[in-house]
Amino acid sequence: MSASAATAGRIGPNAITRVAEVLPVHAGRIVAEQVFARAGLLEHWRHPPEAMVDETEVARLHATLRETLGEREAARVARAAGTRTGDYLLAHRIPKPVQWLLKRLPAALAARVLLAAITKHAWTFAGSGTFSATPGRPVRVQIRNNPLCRGLVSDEPACDFYAATFERLFRVLVHPDTQVVETACEACGDDACRFELRW
Repeated sequence: MSASAATAGRIGPNAITRVAEVLPVHAGRIVAEQVFARAGLLEHWRHPPEAMVDETEVARLHATLRETLGEREAARVARAAGTRTGDYLLAHRIPKPVQWLLKRLPAALAARVLLAAITKHAWTFAGSGTFSATPGRPVRVQIRNNPLCRGLVSDEPACDFYAATFERLFRVLVHPDTQVVETACEACGDDACRFELRW
């Protein structure tokens, strides 16, 4: 059984632990604890997970954020958590020699190399969803059957956590002016969550 098959339906803990770090700053410690309690994840609040977690837990937390804080404030929290996730990946998951090389390559080539690495490890953040990426100008990435959007209904794209993570990585490793825009979202009724990365 491959690593991806063995962990289907599970996501890396950053989607929970980084929210736990930034939520008290945005909403206060009492509200942060309430959000985790309402999501049924009080144990994760008290003891942030360090291993893969069930994707349904991540989906519950992010949905509860929106229900408790409203869409705009939840989006700010999710973006802050996504940026912090990018920082974590840069500090602990992407080898320094690789970072050194990517920063010195032409942006288009660096984007191709980084996309290949993201695609290889997509099971760690897309869970049972399907990730795909297309290099170019703009770079396009897609998550189909996105676990963070299951059962979620929104008038605006809701994947701020993913957008901010991609943006942070690309700004540091590909081009400092990278902007990520979610152009389609399953929460809005689209058939996939799609992002464009431009610089």
